[in-house]
Amino acid sequence: MYAFDFERPATIADAVKALADEDAQVLAGGQTLIPSLKQRLAMPSKLVSLSGLAELRGICSDDEGRLCIGAATPHAEVAAQDGYKALARLAANIGDPAVRNRGTIGGSLANNDPSACYPAPVLASNATIVTNNREIAADDFFRGLFDTALEQGEIITEIRFPRPEKAAYVKFEQPASRFALVGVFVARFPDGVRVAVTGASEEGVFRWSEAEAALGGDFSAGALEGVTLDGSGMIEDVHGSGAYRAHLTGVLTRRAVEAAG
Repeated sequence: MYAFDFERPATIADAVKALADEDAQVLAGGQTLIPSLKQRLAMPSKLVSLSGLAELRGICSDDEGRLCIGAATPHAEVAAQDGYKALARLAANIGDPAVRNRGTIGGSLANNDPSACYPAPVLASNATIVTNNREIAADDFFRGLFDTALEQGEIITEIRFPRPEKAAYVKFEQPASRFALVGVFVARFPDGVRVAVTGASEEGVFRWSEAEAALGGDFSAGALEGVTLDGSGMIEDVHGSGAYRAHLTGVLTRRAVEAAG
């Protein structure tokens, strides 16, 4: 570690003010940031902790029936809610108990790790990411590896999830980290099906449009017969080739459809 300033603001306005310094960085749950600091992969001059902002924590429903989750809500609380069961099951399988009790949904989305679980349900559910000054549709939020639509000093305050008729998430996890080697979230709404894939692509989370089209007319695993991805643009590492991840995406999508019922 190294020397840096630390602020723990009491209001969102104070947090935004503290982040006006271009070299300041938000500290949410710290499950990614703290290891990065230890390895000097990140070296901000100031950390702005959001842990004191009670207004960023909690789960409720809004007038439109959406499940609204405060950005500082830890994974364990998301796992305990019963308003969106597919999302709860996903959260219950993130990391280990220590990670689930410290890590936050907002921190995960702002970091946008290409193998993180949360981007998949956010994109598949067509969720809205609310910040201190605007609302961002999920389709516009994710920009690529560790890149989002957030601007300097912008803070995620809430995520609003429309609730699908059916949904499920299936991931093939890397056993040491429990990140997704590939994870697929499938959600069926009255106007169509959305399929989001995490862990597979070099560009991060993405929607699989061909699978969505096939499932739109027949929401069954059989509808995906012959629907495939090639390995181009997929992550290649010691855990699997691009072709392997492409094949695994198809397998997990079929399993997710079956799990959704």
